[in-house]
Amino acid sequence: MFTGIITDIGRVRAVERQGDTRFTIATAFAMETVPIGASIANNGVCLTVVEKGEGWFAVQASAETLSKTTLGDWAEGTRVNLERSLKLGDELGGHLVYGHVDGVAVLAAVRPEGDSLRLTFEAPDALARYVAPKGSVALDGVSLTVNEVDGNRFGINIIPHTQTATTFGDLRPGDRVNMEADMLARYVARLVGRE
Repeated sequence: MFTGIITDIGRVRAVERQGDTRFTIATAFAMETVPIGASIANNGVCLTVVEKGEGWFAVQASAETLSKTTLGDWAEGTRVNLERSLKLGDELGGHLVYGHVDGVAVLAAVRPEGDSLRLTFEAPDALARYVAPKGSVALDGVSLTVNEVDGNRFGINIIPHTQTATTFGDLRPGDRVNMEADMLARYVARLVGRE
């Protein structure tokens, strides 16, 4: 479990496509404190550390993970939002993020708004019902507040800090991001019989 507060921007060092796909990620994390088998959110996808060294770790992604996320697009040099898993007692600065990506949203538009950027995303039809104004959504692992919703499109603001502390400053219209709907929204939909 995670909070959606990114603590490092890693970079893909290597991609090895075999039975599963293995990614080697460069990081500033103190890897001596990360055990083999630990979970790290990589652009919002909870992946297991299978090997590590100073300044890097390796994870494997199954065909299912590649089909539901943007990981299949990754190449050497891709920048990746990273977050270590939550420990009991840690500050919950964002919202509860599980690292179970529901699908892929597409950035439809970017416009300046004060010092911030207003980003409009298009959610997959099956996920649009879980997005509500002032609700939470995780995009590429970042906990964000939804500003407005119009059909399957929704807008968020990215303040300057988030632009530099995550990969969101690099996004351009047409880019795809991993989307995890808020778990509370899923349960409410289930309780009212809409799922």
